[in-house]
Amino acid sequence: MLLNTSVPPTVLTSKAKCEKQYPYSLHPKILNLSLSSQTLTEETKMNAELKRKFGVVVVGVGRAGSVRIRDLKDPRSSAFLNLIGFVSRRELGSLDEVGQISLEDALCSQEIDVAYICSESSSHEDYIRQFLQAGKHVLVEYPMALSFAAAQELWELATQKGRVLHEEHIELLMEEFEFLRREVAGKELLKGSLHFTASPLEEERFGFPAFSGISRLTWLVSLFGELSLISATMEDRKEDKYMKMTVQLETQNRGLLSWIEEKGPGLKRNRYLSFQFESGSLEEVPNVGVNKNIFLKDQDIFVQKLLGQVSAEDLAAEKKRIMHCLRLASDIQKLCHQK
Repeated sequence: MLLNTSVPPTVLTSKAKCEKQYPYSLHPKILNLSLSSQTLTEETKMNAELKRKFGVVVVGVGRAGSVRIRDLKDPRSSAFLNLIGFVSRRELGSLDEVGQISLEDALCSQEIDVAYICSESSSHEDYIRQFLQAGKHVLVEYPMALSFAAAQELWELATQKGRVLHEEHIELLMEEFEFLRREVAGKELLKGSLHFTASPLEEERFGFPAFSGISRLTWLVSLFGELSLISATMEDRKEDKYMKMTVQLETQNRGLLSWIEEKGPGLKRNRYLSFQFESGSLEEVPNVGVNKNIFLKDQDIFVQKLLGQVSAEDLAAEKKRIMHCLRLASDIQKLCHQK
């Protein structure tokens, strides 16, 4: 998720001190994630609701971080989540009556069980690694990392520590996506395109366009299944702050897809799509209504994971989709840099 505010990762010198305070296996507030593949009994659910809440820290208070703080203060969140504070590189003191805390205190605090990583994309990997090492569950705005290899390491670390690692994908909760999902269901794609335009974006902060635009790739994979990469090119005019990435993809049934990310001064944020099927075509998404509470809905999914209410099969399928998209993004970046 793209943000305007970042919190630069800090190399801690007190890791041993934190571990001495509470070894991971003895942490008083973290649920055993062996429950994740089981259905909680009613007694367990009741105990979880009545006896404990997950303490949460929000890292980064740009647009997404501010929305996360708002949602954590929503009554729907109060049954399971307790907002402890936020971390920011700016000295804010407090924000919406929520106190600011240091990164070191957030990592060491026994009150904090969960970190919401809402900083700019270039810092996600380091923050995830630090909070997982500290025994915290992590919710992170997409993408979790700016390389496939780094994402693999983070999943392995989450498994090793027995913690939930959740990558947000609010684009799959949008009304537009639900409309598309219904429209393409059961249809054979012949060819299609998805063209996204927007103002310039700093690659140093938000990653190569295949990563900063991974929500569009996630749409295509979620609609048409796993994709094969055919070609990828990049037109990059730094002096004009203009770039255009053009990617050719293929579905498992040999349908052709074109994905274009175009950014430059004067370009408005817009999405153009065209899908041709054997039974007809789809050229635009109509006005299907306002996207309400999509961050809150994403949080609900995260809480279900914390409580062990998501099946092992669903968790595996989600991870497979996320990693497939990150692998494609890495391969696209490599191809573009070769030319």
